[in-house]
Amino acid sequence: MSSLNTPKLSCVSSEKRKKSTTDARTQGAVRRQIEAMGATRFEIGVFDLNSEQMILRTWDRDTVLKSIAWLRYENLNGRNIYIRPAGEHHLSLVDDLRGAAIQKMKREGFVPAVLVETSPDNFQAWLNHGKRLERSLSTAIAKSLATEFRGDLGSADWRHFGRLAGFTNRKEKYRQPDGDFPYVRLREASGSTYAKAAGFVAEVEQKILNEIAEAGRQRDQFRKTPRRTREHLKDIDHFRNDPKYGGAHSRSDLAYAVYSLDHDIPESQVRARIASQALSYLGSAARQQDYIERILDKALKYLSCDTLGK
Repeated sequence: MSSLNTPKLSCVSSEKRKKSTTDARTQGAVRRQIEAMGATRFEIGVFDLNSEQMILRTWDRDTVLKSIAWLRYENLNGRNIYIRPAGEHHLSLVDDLRGAAIQKMKREGFVPAVLVETSPDNFQAWLNHGKRLERSLSTAIAKSLATEFRGDLGSADWRHFGRLAGFTNRKEKYRQPDGDFPYVRLREASGSTYAKAAGFVAEVEQKILNEIAEAGRQRDQFRKTPRRTREHLKDIDHFRNDPKYGGAHSRSDLAYAVYSLDHDIPESQVRARIASQALSYLGSAARQQDYIERILDKALKYLSCDTLGK
C-alpha cells in the first residue's frame, strides 16, 4: 500500500517545492525593487484588464512585503501589479525602452536606480535624482528623459505607475505558446543617483524659467499692441463668456486659440493672450505654462487635420 502512495506523495512534494521557489523569488524581487526605489510609502495598483478597474492600496514597505501572497493571488487571476512612490518623490519613470536605449542611458551618465524588464527586451527605468522634486518639475523632467531616450511620452509624468517585478505581465499579446505569461523581471536595483542628476535637473529648471520669462515678455508685447489692429477680431473674452462652453476655460481657450491661429494671429500673441488671463487656479507658474502649451498644441493639431480634410 505504501509503495502505491509513494509516487503521489513525491508529486505533491515537487509541486510544493516549485511553489515555494516561486514565492521566494517573488519575495526577493519585490524586496529588492522597493528598497532600491527608496520611498517610505508606495501606492500599489492591481489592474483588471477586462473591467479596466484599478484597486489602489497605499502601504509602507513592510505592508507591501506582507501582502505578496494576496498580490500573487490577484495576479494569477488575471490582474497586473503596478507600483509608484506615494506623494512627491525623487524618481522618474522612463517607460517602453529597448535594450539599445538602456545602453545609451548608461553611456551618457543616466544609469537607472531600478531597471525592470516588463516583457522580452522591453524595459522600464526608474532614475534617482537625489532629491524630492515638486510635481510640475518632476513631470517636466520625466518628459525630457522620455524625449532624450525615446521612451513613452504618454507615460511621462510625476506619478506614473511602473510594473512591480516578480509577477506576470498579463497582457494577452504576451501569452506564451504553453499558455503562461512572462514574468516581470528585476534586472538591476542599485538605488543609486545617476551621475548627471544635478546638472540635468538644473538644466530642466532653467528651461522652465526661460519659458516663463518668454511668456511674460510676449504678454507685455501683446498689451502694448494698439487695440485698433486687433479690434475687428474676436478676443479671448468673447470665448470665455460664451455660455456654450459652460465656463470650462480649457474649452473656451482652445476655441480662441483655433480661431486666432486660423486668422493668422502669431502663436506668440495667442500664448500671451491666454497667459494674460487669471490662471492661478492651475497652480504654479510651470503648470500654467504647461497648460498654455497644451492648448496651443491641440489647436495646431486641429488646424492641421482641418487643412488636410480640405
